[in-house]
Amino acid sequence: MTSDTDWLSLVPRSVRTAPADLLAVVVVAVLTCGAVTLPGVRDTPLRVVLGLPFVLFVPGYAVIAALFPESGPAVAASGDADAAGRTGIDGLERVALSFGTSVALVSALGLLLNFTPWGLRLVPIVVAIGLLTVAAAVVGSRRRAALPEGERFGVPVRSSLPNDPNPFSSGSRTDAAFAVVLVLCLALAVGVGGYMVAAPGSGESFSEIYVLTGNQSGDLAAEDYPTELTAGEPTSLTVAVGNHEGTATDYVVVSQLQRVRVANNTTTVLEREALTRYRPSVEANATWRTEHAVTPTMTGDRLRLTYLLYEGSAPAEPTAANAYQSVHLWVNVTAPDSASS
Repeated sequence: MTSDTDWLSLVPRSVRTAPADLLAVVVVAVLTCGAVTLPGVRDTPLRVVLGLPFVLFVPGYAVIAALFPESGPAVAASGDADAAGRTGIDGLERVALSFGTSVALVSALGLLLNFTPWGLRLVPIVVAIGLLTVAAAVVGSRRRAALPEGERFGVPVRSSLPNDPNPFSSGSRTDAAFAVVLVLCLALAVGVGGYMVAAPGSGESFSEIYVLTGNQSGDLAAEDYPTELTAGEPTSLTVAVGNHEGTATDYVVVSQLQRVRVANNTTTVLEREALTRYRPSVEANATWRTEHAVTPTMTGDRLRLTYLLYEGSAPAEPTAANAYQSVHLWVNVTAPDSASS
């Protein structure tokens, strides 16, 4: 048994003596960060299984542990005469506050991230919650350690790894098994943390298409679009495609002028005029722009000038329903004679 005892002694004392509930909180935080960043794992149900408690319970529990390291007055029933005067909270109050605090913390972190360069995206949110959880768990562990053992909050299981010289004796097999699991989780945590530092996740991938026009100062802006067009006469617009797919992508942009009927929240295309097509190749995280001289021949009021975006190739009959992305403007097109009169 000497070799087993020596192997267990390699675990830092701060880990062996840390509360089991806070160690579990740290492990859940690290595993969740891995579940949303590691390829092959982030698309599995494990992401949801770990994500729900990670968002709804874990950060609040860690913060409550840091704020209230003392055991609650409920222990008075066990004969502790000093318990009634303690300021701690009991287990039921701790669980209830953990849920409420988690919701408040996650909402506040999301609001703060929305004003940072990282934005309100999955990986920054998960990393921020994880860092807050680990920091609160460390503070909570230190505050508990500063209290007399009889006043510390503890879970119904033993809250630390065994200090028994022979941890694999018949009376401590459960603690020994917990020690093995903990060491494995810590090794996994180090691996996940190293991966997240060396190859952080790229977040959600997407493409976008939008239309710009020159404003009064001569800059391109998504406002003050022309609404009155004349058949046969060009009107200049700028079409832009943004590639956030993480890799170079070939696109097809289809421009149409459509006569539509809107009834009962349903839009039906009655007639369509093909205007032009573009086939840009856009590098990752780049934006392609081109000037489109819109020269319609169809006339009418409330016509829909539509731009359809496809990856790779476009179908034989491009529509808004089968497009990857689309954007449209409402315009009135008049005949040249009507415009001059």
